[in-house]
Amino acid sequence: MLSATVAAHPATAAITLRQRHSVRPRRPHCAPVGAAAPRRRMATAGLSVTNALASQTLGGVPAAPPKLSFPILVNSCTGKMGKAVAEAALSAGLQLVPVSFSAMEVPDGKVEICDREFRIHDPSESEQILPSIVKDYPDLIVVDYTVPDAVNANAELYCKLGLPFVMGTTGGNRQLLHKTVQDANIYAVISPQMGKQVVAFLAAMEIMAEQFPGAYSGYKLEVMESHQATKLDISGTAKAVISCFQKLGVSFDMNEVKQVRDPQEQVALVGVPEEHLSGHAFHMYHLTSPDGTVSFEFQHNVCGRSIYAEGTVDAAMFLYKKVQSGADKKLYDMIDVLREGNMR
Repeated sequence: MLSATVAAHPATAAITLRQRHSVRPRRPHCAPVGAAAPRRRMATAGLSVTNALASQTLGGVPAAPPKLSFPILVNSCTGKMGKAVAEAALSAGLQLVPVSFSAMEVPDGKVEICDREFRIHDPSESEQILPSIVKDYPDLIVVDYTVPDAVNANAELYCKLGLPFVMGTTGGNRQLLHKTVQDANIYAVISPQMGKQVVAFLAAMEIMAEQFPGAYSGYKLEVMESHQATKLDISGTAKAVISCFQKLGVSFDMNEVKQVRDPQEQVALVGVPEEHLSGHAFHMYHLTSPDGTVSFEFQHNVCGRSIYAEGTVDAAMFLYKKVQSGADKKLYDMIDVLREGNMR
């Protein structure tokens, strides 16, 4: 669920999000697609020229282009976000590698996603195990949804092995992260926000900040963001939006962000549906003029994880195409994915 509102009216009380939104539970897309098989173990059959041409037409009508498919490893698929990405990848027809890394203890070192079994290894084993996976799956794309403390170490390992990756995990040293990728000259998509529609909103904010610097000089900014209790850091999206407001002339310190993580407060104050307390992102930015006569409110609310999972799969597809085409540019973000204009 995503909404954006802009209001101009006298500021009254603290901002609340009491409107409840009806959201139907979303069932995981578990497409009948098998987990990826190592390429060196797969037998291939050649097509004759006649068969190849015949496969391209049906009754004189050109057939649809083949569905894009390539191996993808989700690190880690034991978390809720990683699991959502794994389900979305299977639904999209990608070849999901049945291996992942997680410090979370799981029975028999295995988890099941969409009736498929995945072997879970401790992160300390990743440097020993990943090279063999790279050999088995030469076109592999890695998607990272781990923890903030692991961002930089994971990126260094991916770069060391020459693995293209999508970094969906927030936190870590972002400047170092970008430098690591640039120095290694590795293909990567790095973004604090994978939801395509939210990224479009953020892009609009950046355009406004670039073209109208100082437009909100003197205005007071209040920021409230609500996420599931397990999210440890301030939202990367909130940081990016705040940065835009700062360019627009607003004075604001990141420590002033009100982080709501208490479930009771999320329901009563923020208006989060109870069924989405374990997975949501409600953001609100409230601006008030110096004399209190004008206020603006920007808001985007997301329930569930599907918007991020689908955007992540689009980013992986985008990155795979860049790798296959040998694109000169190596480091991308979700705005680059949006600009490509070929998302599902």
